[in-house]
Amino acid sequence: MSELIDNRARRLTTLKEIIQHLHEGEGPEAVKGQLREMVKQTDACEIMAMEQELIAGGMPVDEVRSMCDLHSQVTREVMVQFPAKPLTPGHPFDTFRRENTALREVIRKLRLAAAEISALLDSEGCKSLLLELRRGANELMDVEKHYQRKEHVLFSFLERHGISGPSKVMWAKDDDIRAALKKMNGAVRDCNSVAMDCKRICFEVVQPALAAVEEMIFKEENILLPMAQQMLTENEWGEVWASSPQYGWCLVEPQTGYLPPMSAGVSTPVVPGNGSIMMPSGHVTVEQLTAVLSTLPLDITFVDADDRVAFFTEGPDRIFARSKAIIGRKVQHCHPPSSVDVVDRILDDFRNGRQDVAEFWIDFHGTFVHIRYFAVRDAQRRYLGTVELTQDIAALRALEGERRLLQYS
Repeated sequence: MSELIDNRARRLTTLKEIIQHLHEGEGPEAVKGQLREMVKQTDACEIMAMEQELIAGGMPVDEVRSMCDLHSQVTREVMVQFPAKPLTPGHPFDTFRRENTALREVIRKLRLAAAEISALLDSEGCKSLLLELRRGANELMDVEKHYQRKEHVLFSFLERHGISGPSKVMWAKDDDIRAALKKMNGAVRDCNSVAMDCKRICFEVVQPALAAVEEMIFKEENILLPMAQQMLTENEWGEVWASSPQYGWCLVEPQTGYLPPMSAGVSTPVVPGNGSIMMPSGHVTVEQLTAVLSTLPLDITFVDADDRVAFFTEGPDRIFARSKAIIGRKVQHCHPPSSVDVVDRILDDFRNGRQDVAEFWIDFHGTFVHIRYFAVRDAQRRYLGTVELTQDIAALRALEGERRLLQYS
């Protein structure tokens, strides 16, 4: 056993050195031969471990992100694929994989339409092909549901097993893909049926966006999902299954057949005595408190003094979806890498007493959202955590005059 561990450690060290050579500018062809000889037994775990150790060693996430497609290009030819465990239809792993299959089919149709446009000698027939591009581009936007479940649910459980670096890199790449798909949708929507314009958009916008989605599918199927299959327990997969519906499904619905373990899920809080929580201004049962917080027309999330998500409300009309999988997760890991600096600054200012409130307001899917963060302190002003209040205030902004008589609305 010790020999196997030593061999794995040596492979990992060598793999890190090769990737660092790539970061320093050495061409991919120069290292492929060395990789082919060395990485004959490299699996998804080692690729993940390599990226995590690069980040832990001080390499910025943005730098790893900028090179991860090259990492994938170099390793895809030599990485050994071990057989996946059999899965019950409807298992979260099975659903992720079926969604990727559906995404590949949309990409295939888009490539066919783009190829036909590129072969056109004039604008005749471009109009119908442009409609195909628009339809496919719109379908690909459904990948957002897939990425949301991956980022907010699957990554949470991998972090429980000490795997956080690669998820940061992959989330950043997801954001790049989101931007590419948004650009593609805008371009095909605004394009006229002139053949030259369509050809230019296919070459400059459509093809790069499709390649980015395909590359992420490869990373998920050959690195992320095999790693998750090895790491997550059956109970954890059950929690992934329970947390997934609020984010929705990408292009396909889950199949039936999978039943999560009975022990999976988040337990209900236990309160001693008669079930009431005693507070200075009164008492309330857990059932009553849950109902009160769920009735308020705003979303509440509490992050404790260690920056871990401790609690959130579950009202019927949440503005931003939350999964129970984030309980206990570092709040920094619940945000895309591009916004982590702002999160850290707010928490640091609250923790050190420099500020007590931070607020933002944004237009969001037809609503006007007011987001406020408050430092939570005890009687001695010791920092206990941060509470986030999120509310759609569009109706409040529209109020005029007075209403003094009872009127239900």
